[in-house]
Amino acid sequence: IKSKRMKNGLVLGLLSIVLLSYSSHGQLNTTFGKGIINAVSEDSTWSMKFGLRFQSLYSGETTINDNTGVGSSTNEFLIRRSRLKFDGFAFSPKLKYKLEIGLSNRDIGKASDRTNVAPNMILDAVLKWNFYQNFELWAGQTKLPGNRERVISSANMQMVDRSQLNSNFNIDRDIGLQLRHKFQIGNQFVVKEIVAMSQGEGRNVVQDNIGGLQYTGRLELLPLGDFSSKGDYFGSDLKREAKPKLAIGATYDYNDRAVKDRSNQGSYMTYDTDKDGNFDGYFYSNIATVFVDMMFKYKGVSIMGEYADRSSDQTVQTIVNDDLSTTTATVFTGNSLNLQAGYLFKSNWEVSGRYTEVNPTKVTGKSAFQQYTFGVSKYIVGHSLKVQSDVSYTTTDNSTNNKLMYRLQFDIHF
Repeated sequence: IKSKRMKNGLVLGLLSIVLLSYSSHGQLNTTFGKGIINAVSEDSTWSMKFGLRFQSLYSGETTINDNTGVGSSTNEFLIRRSRLKFDGFAFSPKLKYKLEIGLSNRDIGKASDRTNVAPNMILDAVLKWNFYQNFELWAGQTKLPGNRERVISSANMQMVDRSQLNSNFNIDRDIGLQLRHKFQIGNQFVVKEIVAMSQGEGRNVVQDNIGGLQYTGRLELLPLGDFSSKGDYFGSDLKREAKPKLAIGATYDYNDRAVKDRSNQGSYMTYDTDKDGNFDGYFYSNIATVFVDMMFKYKGVSIMGEYADRSSDQTVQTIVNDDLSTTTATVFTGNSLNLQAGYLFKSNWEVSGRYTEVNPTKVTGKSAFQQYTFGVSKYIVGHSLKVQSDVSYTTTDNSTNNKLMYRLQFDIHF
């Protein structure tokens, strides 16, 4: 009950700030999808843009047995995401901020003692300081510079949702510092560098860090120049690039003494040696994750490719309990490949296809699988108002059970 009151109070407080800003110095934005309210102080020392969005999803899944045919089926109706977004500048246009709040149950996730058993609502809360030329210092909680597919906003995806590569290997959000820089070689070759240091346990952790810190570095090369409207970080070629555009990126992430089974994501690796139901300690593992990705766009054609690899110095660890039984912790290691392409017709209908394979290392005891997806999208107002549907077929090694999944999603973004 306390958590629910905290959640409601926070939402009401944020909405009150928005309404007060609008009543004094704000104005309604006349462009759909560019924010509901824009407020600027009289002395131009701060600004705030407020927006909201949500996604309504239907998902149906059927198991297909190679020997007996069609098996069980499930159906799900879900508010996949529902969010409030605030951004602007403070004191100077060189000091920007972003705040994003998740409201749906899927956004909030599980509460734990590491988050003070409170709603896990804050997605982004970050300051961005352009302190010198093309250098920016980011401080706070936001997405780490990991795989391209994860950094692309969930509001700007080409298909209903991200791939299984992202589900199993992404490093998502964390709190810490990021230093970003870019420069140009010749007339059009753009180079972007990012280094980050973060806590290493994901978002909204409020207690002392358990293990070491997490270190991330990313390099991006754009040999044909910048994309239109930052198109290297949204799905589909909505801008219909007049000239070919290509972005190539590589990330290396090292999580020192990580205590979760997917680097800073997944579950905490804990043990209870006396089996009394009380926590006794954590398993630690040094986890390295590598991403290589690319994005290409030209006249409605878009191609994205990603490769991920995760390794650990201790993938499987076992401890002997007081009763001589054992407790085991396993880090999800292995590699994955995701290839995705689409073509946007001039009517703003798009067809897309995706192939994903996930290959866990044998020691994890998990099976490799492949997923084939075909998608259709109708962009009514770009990514701000769209309808998307896709069908996926998943085959799992060493199993006679395959899965067929159908999804339909409505997305609106003010």
